[in-house]
Amino acid sequence: MNAYVIPFEQLGMGDLDRVGGKNASLGEMIGSLAKLGVRVPGGFATTAQGFREFLGQNGLGERIRAELASLNVDDVTRLAAAGARIRQWVLATPFPPALQQAVKDELRRMSGGMEIAVAVRSSATAEDLPDASFAGQQETFLNVRGEAAVLATMHEVFASLFNDRAISYRVHQGFEHSTVALSAGVQHMVRSDLGASGVMFTLDTDSGFRDVVFITASYGLGETVVQGAVNPDEFYVYKPALRAGKHALLRRNLGAKAIKMEYAPPGSGERVRTVPVAHADRMRFCLTEADLVSLARQALIVEEHYRQPMDIEWGKDGTTGEIFILQARPETVQSRAGRTIQRFSLKSRSQILSTGRSIGQRIGSGRARIIKDVAEMARVQAGDVLVSDMTDPDWEPVMKRAAAIVTNRGGRTCHAAIIARELGIPAVVGCGDATQRIREGQEVTVSCAEGDTGYVYAGLLEFERKQIELDSLPKIPVKIMMNVGNPDRAFDFAGIPNRGVGLARLEFIINRMIGVHPRAVLEYERLDDDLKAQIDTQMAGYADPISFYVEKLAEGIAQIAAAFAPEPVIVRLSDFKSNEYANLIGGGRYEPDEENPMLGFRGAARYVDESFRPCFELECRALKRVRGLMGLANVQVMVPFVRSVKEAKKVTELLTLNGLGRGENGLKVIMMCELPTNALLADEYLEHFDGMSIGSNDLTQLTLGLDRDSAIVAQHFDERDEAVKRLLAMAIAACRKRGKYVGICGQGPSDHPDLARWLVDQGIESMSLNPDTVVETWLFLAGESAEATSR
Repeated sequence: MNAYVIPFEQLGMGDLDRVGGKNASLGEMIGSLAKLGVRVPGGFATTAQGFREFLGQNGLGERIRAELASLNVDDVTRLAAAGARIRQWVLATPFPPALQQAVKDELRRMSGGMEIAVAVRSSATAEDLPDASFAGQQETFLNVRGEAAVLATMHEVFASLFNDRAISYRVHQGFEHSTVALSAGVQHMVRSDLGASGVMFTLDTDSGFRDVVFITASYGLGETVVQGAVNPDEFYVYKPALRAGKHALLRRNLGAKAIKMEYAPPGSGERVRTVPVAHADRMRFCLTEADLVSLARQALIVEEHYRQPMDIEWGKDGTTGEIFILQARPETVQSRAGRTIQRFSLKSRSQILSTGRSIGQRIGSGRARIIKDVAEMARVQAGDVLVSDMTDPDWEPVMKRAAAIVTNRGGRTCHAAIIARELGIPAVVGCGDATQRIREGQEVTVSCAEGDTGYVYAGLLEFERKQIELDSLPKIPVKIMMNVGNPDRAFDFAGIPNRGVGLARLEFIINRMIGVHPRAVLEYERLDDDLKAQIDTQMAGYADPISFYVEKLAEGIAQIAAAFAPEPVIVRLSDFKSNEYANLIGGGRYEPDEENPMLGFRGAARYVDESFRPCFELECRALKRVRGLMGLANVQVMVPFVRSVKEAKKVTELLTLNGLGRGENGLKVIMMCELPTNALLADEYLEHFDGMSIGSNDLTQLTLGLDRDSAIVAQHFDERDEAVKRLLAMAIAACRKRGKYVGICGQGPSDHPDLARWLVDQGIESMSLNPDTVVETWLFLAGESAEATSR
């Protein structure tokens, strides 16, 4: 075996000290996983011995050691000067002749004597370890052609071991500079410049949820995704469904994909260039469902081989349609998270300055520093909020000073997002306009604790931080479930101890993810051009308006169901009032103008009405898709606001006609007990349902004759009123007598722990609480208390 270069197929993870983590992993996958269907482009790696012999040239290694010995890496000005000097020394030092000849010989063997395009990548002997990622610390060069160019870029790769960010990162991770060697990997290029590429993780990067593969994708070479130069498409693939041969695509989010990186024209003097993406391509997903399944299957094979969550770069060849794994390394943030979780919540809100994708589920505040390029980094002081167009690894020495990071560009796997997670600080990426909307020196609060959307607020807002020891919660005599409306928070909330979801609201999904009135979807061809254009924008990436409505609704339901599987997830059918439906696109054409929508055309009455029945059937199609096609049979159906036993009979018959009959594939159909009639005639209603979930908000309103939206009578609203409690007791007793489910999903137990204890005494089976009150209520019922800190 050559002392200076080794083909990938002769390498494995036992060679980490010889060729670094990245190249060892490539060899491991080629040798062990190719036969299982993982496709990795071939190539070769230079050895650590070759690198150390290179450092022995002209006393280079000694000069570097002396330069770094007394360097304070937190002084970014001195760091930049020292790094620049060392890189100049490296580039001025020739390769040992034996190393240079070995590279030429192996390149000729690899190319068959023809000119081929290769990627030249760095692989440090201390990178891609389970507890240190070193991601992006050294350079990668794409579309490199010819021996001279390969050798020149290898020189750049060797020099990049001494980039400012790499020097700083090694110091902060506790690695001695002299113990880290560099290997250059030379790998066949995949023509993803004509296809697509991106990054995928075998867990959810924000919550650590392990049952999904999270995929980001954009057109062209993958550097734009890694750098955060584009807002990519994002996908979740559900592992259990994939293994079971079910429909596994859980969620899709269309990214802007404004630019792509491609090969530069011959003779231009450049290897790659960035160009705009055509509008029609931007408005569709860059991967097919078959592509996503292929990617996710390869990701599962890689994860199972390494026995840990993985961070994987991939590319789709635009000429052949084949998908390749370009590199794989251990995921080093969420996979190390323990059984203690922190929950952040704002105590107030103010003017929203900018919004983007939230990273980190935390809150940070400070003075904004608008940084245009790396030369301005020194202006960022401890506790500032770093605001920029995008970041790259050169910025890392000061990113750890920031209280939060905000960028115009980037998705959830871009550089800023990765580093924010490693540092444990919040980041809002892909804002588009942050550098225009936020003023230099302005006091701001960055909140990533409100779901998938991150917010930048004006001013320094107070927030609360709670720490929860998940393993220390005592046993209590009731099942604690959760109220979850936002699918984006489902993976996160599933980490809180629970027995499922007692109330999954469709309203959030319809309002935020769809935004269109269902009748406008059904009657799309009859709409005027302006309304059609609005709907076209909403449904970009989907085949037609009806498919968009059904599939998007199914995606939202499925994300919640997958997060909590195998625990039950009780999905309440839509319960918009007419004024709320009217606010959806096209809604004004179809909704009545009611004096009191709270008591009007809502709930079960809508479903059985001829004018709304086709809309209701869209919801049924989405639920059938989730339970059947995707295999998430933990989804149960709940019918809200049932005014009479006759209406109960009609709506359950309608559900059966739409493939959602009680008992089919284990389906349970629950009713909301939220009108006095439901409790008073509980035995009769239970002839048609498998149980009751008490909605204490409406039950209190209708028992006491209060408008719960009116501030004038708000002080009289109390779920603990004796009349309300008598109705609650009747409903609980009727369900227990029949051996049917009875729970509560209203606000009452979340607001009043004493009511929660009373319900337990009455024999309630479950309480579905707002996620932020689960631990407090749990401990109250066990006679303990939770700790919280605020600032």
